[in-house]
Amino acid sequence: MGIDPGTNILGFGVVRVNGSGRAEFVDMGVLDLRKVGDAYDKLQIISEKVSALCELHSPDDMAVESPFYARNAQVIFKLGRAQGAAIIAARSHGVSVTEYAPRKAKMAICGNGAASKEQVALIVEKTLGINIASKYLDATDALALAMCHYYQLTSPLSGQSASSSWEKFLETNPDRIKK
Repeated sequence: MGIDPGTNILGFGVVRVNGSGRAEFVDMGVLDLRKVGDAYDKLQIISEKVSALCELHSPDDMAVESPFYARNAQVIFKLGRAQGAAIIAARSHGVSVTEYAPRKAKMAICGNGAASKEQVALIVEKTLGINIASKYLDATDALALAMCHYYQLTSPLSGQSASSSWEKFLETNPDRIKK
């Protein structure tokens, strides 16, 4: 599951890995909090929504976008609080959480860390074989985070030395070896 945290709009996206090891679309959406006046009410709603998503989809992992530097320090504090509410909700359901910088997710999906939301949405659509309305750009960012995490988990080079990782990859994917 991916979460693009925000105190006005929160995007979520859920992918599941099928039996052949490919990511498939499950769910996506946005939580619109613009009409909620109290900042602490927003955090409670975020926590409740992420908790409900965890109960509905039983994810193993949640990828969450890390807050990025903005001109106004208050913006980063608000984003950090929204992120924290989502993380606590996921952790209370036993979900592992990994944080990704926006540029890392864009790089994983588009090959360009400065890709636009529209570019990310297009690649996510093509990769998952779905159509996404433009009003769901925050949700496509969340799907991109989930896909980024999936790519990190399935990369033969993630987290280990290259030789050990390639050996493990070849061992677990004998059908991908051409003789």
